[in-house]
Amino acid sequence: MGLTSRKVLALAVVVAVLLFIGTVWLWPRLAHRDWRAVAGRVGLLLATQLTLFLSVGLAVNQAFGFYATWDDLLGREQGQGVVTDLNVAAGRGPLNVVGTSYVNVPGGSRPSVGGQIQKIDILGKRTHIATSAFVYLPPEYFRAGSRRRSFPAAVVLTGYPGTAEALIKGLHYPSTAHQQAKAGAMRPMILVMLRPAVAPPRDTECVDVPKGPRTESFFAQDLPQVISAHYRVDRKPGGWGIVGDSTGGYCALKLAMHHPDVYGAGAGLSPYYKAPIDPTTGDLFHGDQALERRADLMWVLKHGTPPGTSLLVTTSKHGEKDYRATMRFIHAVKPPTQVSSIVLNSGGHNFNTWRREIPATLVWMSARLTKS
Repeated sequence: MGLTSRKVLALAVVVAVLLFIGTVWLWPRLAHRDWRAVAGRVGLLLATQLTLFLSVGLAVNQAFGFYATWDDLLGREQGQGVVTDLNVAAGRGPLNVVGTSYVNVPGGSRPSVGGQIQKIDILGKRTHIATSAFVYLPPEYFRAGSRRRSFPAAVVLTGYPGTAEALIKGLHYPSTAHQQAKAGAMRPMILVMLRPAVAPPRDTECVDVPKGPRTESFFAQDLPQVISAHYRVDRKPGGWGIVGDSTGGYCALKLAMHHPDVYGAGAGLSPYYKAPIDPTTGDLFHGDQALERRADLMWVLKHGTPPGTSLLVTTSKHGEKDYRATMRFIHAVKPPTQVSSIVLNSGGHNFNTWRREIPATLVWMSARLTKS
């Protein structure tokens, strides 16, 4: 059974409850001073505590989507990373739909009512990066009168390590997009949901690492090309949006700033503004100071040419560590770059806060991608 399986969580809870009952029941029998009784008490307490912590840990992981598999948790992930050989048709990267599921809305089992979520495997022609993702297609995509209609698209990124499933089950992007479009607040939009760590387990911070994964090029070139070749996506310059939380928020802002011809809007939920260097990233720049400066968004705003894109940043006055940095970022933006913000009175670096920000973020992004 998988790490995120509800059966695993239920089993852990049941075992924890049984051990607690067993501890209460057996404690009088172990109320002796010989080594067997002491060992029995210690064993029962340790087992109960361990299963309790395991239950809490599994519940938190399901809620926040930190790890997708046991191998991911233990650092032994053997999923797709960087592919070294490639044989695809010119001008089109490969995309395979490997599964479909419905959206958790009333009538969601019918694609023309609730839309559809497709799980895909994709391969970038330029970067040779292979990864999986989820694509939300709105109900209008399946209706007879919209067979030739194109739709705006937005890339949606998790934090690190994060799981793409958390964007669906934890942050509710598809159901939120469905609700906002049904209410007339936004135009129906295709969402491409994945994590920024496309070369796991390494956290590349969406950087083209010298002699390593070219993650920025994957998101700026390969991903839009692959998706546009398979789905009916608006193809106008700057017609894509990108949004993410935490690491994904940093990536979203950076990609919109570096590639305004691709991403007409970028939204960072609780983002940071400079790529960290730590054990999960390794050496991202290999001494290339120009590359390192380019990954510092404040440096880009102060010294680079202002990009013609729209940016949205979110933070909280109380509970977020990035509040002051976000205010500095907002004040550093210069035309033609446009900047908007969502500032909550209180919040945190967590799913509950981001769920409060996502509806307004999707409406904001839809307006920026369709105003022309």
